[in-house]
Amino acid sequence: MRYGPIDPQLFTENRRRFKKLLPPASLAIFNANDIMPTNADGTMAFRQNNDLFYLSGGDQEESILVIFPDAKLPQYREILFLRETSEHILVWEGYKLTKDQARQQSGVPTIMWLDSFKSVLPALMNEAENVYLNSNEHIRAVVEVETRDARFGKWLREAYPLHQYRRVAPLMHQLRAIKSQEEIRLMRKAADITDKAFRRLLGFVKPGVMEYEIEAEIFHEFLRHGSRGPAYSSIIASGENACILHYVSNERECKDGDVLLLDFGAEYANYAADLSRSIPVNGKFTKRQRDVYEAVLSVMKFATSQLVAGNNIEDYHAAVGRHMEQELIKLDLLNANDVKNQDPAAPLYKKYFMHGTSHYLGLDVHDVGDKYRVFEPGMVYTCEPGIYIREEGLGIRLENDILITETGNDDLMKNIPLEADDIERLMQASR
Repeated sequence: MRYGPIDPQLFTENRRRFKKLLPPASLAIFNANDIMPTNADGTMAFRQNNDLFYLSGGDQEESILVIFPDAKLPQYREILFLRETSEHILVWEGYKLTKDQARQQSGVPTIMWLDSFKSVLPALMNEAENVYLNSNEHIRAVVEVETRDARFGKWLREAYPLHQYRRVAPLMHQLRAIKSQEEIRLMRKAADITDKAFRRLLGFVKPGVMEYEIEAEIFHEFLRHGSRGPAYSSIIASGENACILHYVSNERECKDGDVLLLDFGAEYANYAADLSRSIPVNGKFTKRQRDVYEAVLSVMKFATSQLVAGNNIEDYHAAVGRHMEQELIKLDLLNANDVKNQDPAAPLYKKYFMHGTSHYLGLDVHDVGDKYRVFEPGMVYTCEPGIYIREEGLGIRLENDILITETGNDDLMKNIPLEADDIERLMQASR
């Protein structure tokens, strides 16, 4: 792996917490993600199923994790099944985990080869009453491709139709919303690599540079610091492209006078960072650009102050919306009278700020968790307000990653330049 060792106690503790949520006689089974095809014999890079990784640290394809706390045989209470290597696999694909390596990495006491899974499964099913199956459940997910978990679940329900089948996703959403200290360490590392990439860009961006050249600089910096690459498709949006929320073609030339909206983040050990910054291509904001920038920054600072334990997402977004209204009035984008008489169900600020301010962050960029759960210490949220003025070809978004703590919050990206003066100073110093 490119990333450094992870304390296996993280995965042991995650499994302990998970087992506490299971009713008696419950068996849970997690499958690795597929290696997805492209065309001919091509494949995409492998990305592990996050729930399997969360519970075992296993980052290898064709793996199965079994958790069965009430199994009569102690060696069957936790099992990690792995693909057995061979001389052929070694020559064509490289090294795979040995049983000892997997045991040390995961803390799972019983490691078996994958080809023994179907011979062990009948004994497990004979003792189990409830079977928890994994699936990709997310309010924003559009699931069109059948996953390895889905295929397995279909086969298992046909082979063992009389068991009680339950969804494991709600349990994982409950657990993964609260980050441990080891998870926070990995997320800080992802944020630190993202910081390095952003500072590299401050010395690189200038009129005439192509958006994809900027993307290449980001990718270079990520890889040289142990990241496998971006945690999501990088948005490199200059000029009017910044008003396209999910612009990822990154194909335009950056022009003198443009503001460049950057939304990118490194992945490290499967954990994501998520940063947004808006910088002047020529190194100097115009007065209008700076006014809009300062308005977004004001909303960001206010929103960050509201990401505290005991608050909730609905009250939070309502408060942030009210603050945004006032900033948009100052920018002459909204009329105070119109705002006073607006339909509360369709606030006027949505014309210029149409997305939410925050989402969970973790193993997924839009991490899993109950959207309406009260904020608790250990949760990590993004904070990303923006103002998009299509008629001016100007879009500005700012985003940091915020850890909620017992005493307030901790900005995991507080060392990344944010103030307009600092952005200009650093850009001009490199010229």
